[in-house]
Amino acid sequence: MMRLVRRPEFGALAAFVLTYIFFAIVTHGAGFVSVNGTAGWMNLAAELGIIAIPVGMLMIAGEFDLSIGSTVGAASMVVAIGTSFFDMPIWPMIALALAMGGAIGLINGLVVVKTNLPSFIVTLATNFMVLGATLGFSRLIAQVTSSSIVQSDTARAVFAAKWGQANISILWWILAAIIGGWVLGKTTFGNWIYATGGNLQAARGAGVPVERVKVLLFVGAGLAAAFVGVLQGVQWNSGNSTYGQGYVFQAPIVVVIGGVLLGGGYGSVTGIFIGTAIFGVISTGIFYTGWSTDWVLLFLGGLLAAAVLANNYVRRMALSVK
Repeated sequence: MMRLVRRPEFGALAAFVLTYIFFAIVTHGAGFVSVNGTAGWMNLAAELGIIAIPVGMLMIAGEFDLSIGSTVGAASMVVAIGTSFFDMPIWPMIALALAMGGAIGLINGLVVVKTNLPSFIVTLATNFMVLGATLGFSRLIAQVTSSSIVQSDTARAVFAAKWGQANISILWWILAAIIGGWVLGKTTFGNWIYATGGNLQAARGAGVPVERVKVLLFVGAGLAAAFVGVLQGVQWNSGNSTYGQGYVFQAPIVVVIGGVLLGGGYGSVTGIFIGTAIFGVISTGIFYTGWSTDWVLLFLGGLLAAAVLANNYVRRMALSVK
């Protein structure tokens, strides 16, 4: 039992069970526990989760990436303007959008490791710069800040397929969790991530290429954000410069709920996955209660705070066990 409690995802799992049971009881008969209700909160969690997993791995390494929000919107606009304004095929524009996301991550990583500036500040600045550039260039090129996307059947099959109310983003979320869990738990690179976040100087002294680890993780976060931008753009048939701004702080929130220490060196992809699921359950469950939406932010904030406090308590208890 103590071995289970020591797991970083234990607190998140307990919070998820309690949160789900709460909404299942409060919304009894409203459809929250139905197939469609389940698909609703999983759809919401999936897109955030695809971003939160690489962001969480970066946080385990001791760094933040707050530029993810503007990267989502920029990627959607690259595809939208490329296909609707320049009449380009959608797949080359998707490739360009992903390359742009990776480039943003690469720049973030290089600036952080070369200057030793806090990644929180560097990536927050990048978030504003990318958002401003997206808005500015969109208006300069196409006189719009949002635009429709010219679709293809293959793109819709990959990014916007649906089964009932369930979106294909759920499968991408699960795939991201499998890959992230394998990298973090089964590879040398995963050990390097933990070492980098746990004790940077000791890791460097042991021969861990900490700068390379951080840069690659920043690139991964940028790619994931651009992927979600493409996914949302194809799904909603439009690009928008402001897509993804909610993820700037939502992603770190679910990562912390999932058991990742803000200081780095501790956490798991399973916990991040569960933390994202909690966010989806809360965000969707509140609407199934039938309560006034005026209370949504207060209720959501209170439940998130309670989940974080419960998770931190369980983690401290686990670490205190000898």
